[in-house]
Amino acid sequence: MTDANGGVRTPLFDLHTELGGRMVNFGGHALPMRYGDGTVAEHRATRAAAGLFDVSHMGIVELHPAAGDEVHDVAAWLERCVPGAITSLAPGRMRYTLFTTAAGGVLDDLIVSCHADRLRIVVNAVRTEADLSMLREANGGGDDGDVRIEVRTDLALIALQGPAAVDVLAQLTPAAADLAFMSTSTLPIDGVECEVSRCGYTGEDGFEVAIPASEAMHIARLLLDADEVAPAGLGARDTLRLEAGLPLVGHELTEATTPAEAGLGWSIPKRRRAEAGFPGAEIITAQLRDGSPRQRVGIAAEGRRPIRDGAALTDAAGASVGIVTSGGYGPTVETPIAMAYVASEHSADGTELFAEGRKGTEPCRVAPLPFVEHRYWRPS
Repeated sequence: MTDANGGVRTPLFDLHTELGGRMVNFGGHALPMRYGDGTVAEHRATRAAAGLFDVSHMGIVELHPAAGDEVHDVAAWLERCVPGAITSLAPGRMRYTLFTTAAGGVLDDLIVSCHADRLRIVVNAVRTEADLSMLREANGGGDDGDVRIEVRTDLALIALQGPAAVDVLAQLTPAAADLAFMSTSTLPIDGVECEVSRCGYTGEDGFEVAIPASEAMHIARLLLDADEVAPAGLGARDTLRLEAGLPLVGHELTEATTPAEAGLGWSIPKRRRAEAGFPGAEIITAQLRDGSPRQRVGIAAEGRRPIRDGAALTDAAGASVGIVTSGGYGPTVETPIAMAYVASEHSADGTELFAEGRKGTEPCRVAPLPFVEHRYWRPS
């Protein structure tokens, strides 16, 4: 169903409107930008306790073995499309990786999870159709080829993020507390079988839960019944990920940016660099080895005016050195912050720069990422 603003309604649409969500069209979906208390309140509630986000707009795609094959064969097939190590991914584990272009750019970033009989990938909403087109082309032109591609439109996806998330979810399904960061398991929540993954894009400990669409309202209400949980919208999701220094497709990640420039070399292990069996491998591995011409960096404002997306960055002499890709106010750090690409010779922490604004140039400096320390849970 399509909302009046042109966005496809997620299974939680009625809950958002009931809670007073200000609905917007985001990536072709009707989603809440914020609720009554506003983005800053939702951001702080997530950092202090827990926020509940509807991320059902994300694309969920499952890759199944062809007849006679095994999951390892699917993993080997997927490694032809991504630079990450997928064949070494154990059941119940997840991995962050990228779809890259022949020119070394980034089509999308994604999470791959390994299950006993399939791989599941979660991709960005704005890139879902392009990703599927690329996968189908690699699969001989359709959904049935070397692997079987299944798009899971029957699922809703919610994210419960923040330091209280584990205690809240463990009240409903105790085994969730035993999951480590980037692990996943099928767990019951009030009798509903859900895929619970310990991950998220806020920098906080938390979970993403895939739920049958017909049960999404029920599970979301159960979580919101907890005093620690507040509903949170797209605005808070963006300020949280900005403080956490996490890149976003369409901003930090585009076909014109490489993994090396984006600071994502950690996602490409030694074996994959040596094999070079993925799109753009020659360009990407050369930059990882020799350095890239520009770098993704944090930017801290010296004043109180926000630095906006698209602002040009110059040095003291007025020479262009880069561009801001994401900018805004950081409610936790209580100052304007941004991410940008700058020429590598200007990327050292503390480098003084100037951002072009509506009222002239604003002094700023290169700052280390993340702005707020990540709090993912890994067993000691």
